Amino acid sequence: MLSIRRFRRYAWAAIAAMVLAGCESAMEPAQRSISDIDATVTAVSSEAAKYVPNRLTDVQRQLDDLKASFAKKDYAAVLKGAPAVVTAAQGLASAAAARKYELMKALNEQWTGLAGAVPGYMTAIQSRIDLLGKKSVHKPVAGIDLDAARGSLSDSASLWSKAQAAFATGNLPEAVVTAQSLKANLEGLAVTLKVDLTAPAPTPATG
Repeated sequence: MLSIRRFRRYAWAAIAAMVLAGCESAMEPAQRSISDIDATVTAVSSEAAKYVPNRLTDVQRQLDDLKASFAKKDYAAVLKGAPAVVTAAQGLASAAAARKYELMKALNEQWTGLAGAVPGYMTAIQSRIDLLGKKSVHKPVAGIDLDAARGSLSDSASLWSKAQAAFATGNLPEAVVTAQSLKANLEGLAVTLKVDLTAPAPTPATG
């Protein structure tokens, strides 16, 4: 009887040792999987945060779930779930690049339109100021402060230089935002000066 009990103890000890060995053998690949995913996410997180933040958040949540399973020593769950998370993490870079391309393309189109309109607006407004300046020599123009208009146009020229500088350095978002603000300012100034910005700019006279 004693030998049977002893045998059972040995048997259970052997089984426990086998289970422990199995856990230890699964722990290393599980840990490695998490480390690899962590490294992939870290490498692309900056671009992903800018262009596909929702996808990044989803991948980070999945990674946290894997880490939680690892902390519970559920290495089988980690190894089962890791491949899908690896695929999602690896897809972040291409998704961010695709979204960035779309945004840059849209910004380029906006910039092209603004660059075609803003210089013409400034030319038309300058011509109107020059014309009103000649008239005001004899009689002030009612409701129009020409000095303020000249100052506003000068500020607009500086703002346009800023937008062009941003575009030249590849900072399209800043270039477009600055140019859009400038366009709105010029449109407001045109209303004050009664300038039709849809009309062709007058051709300077040649002598």
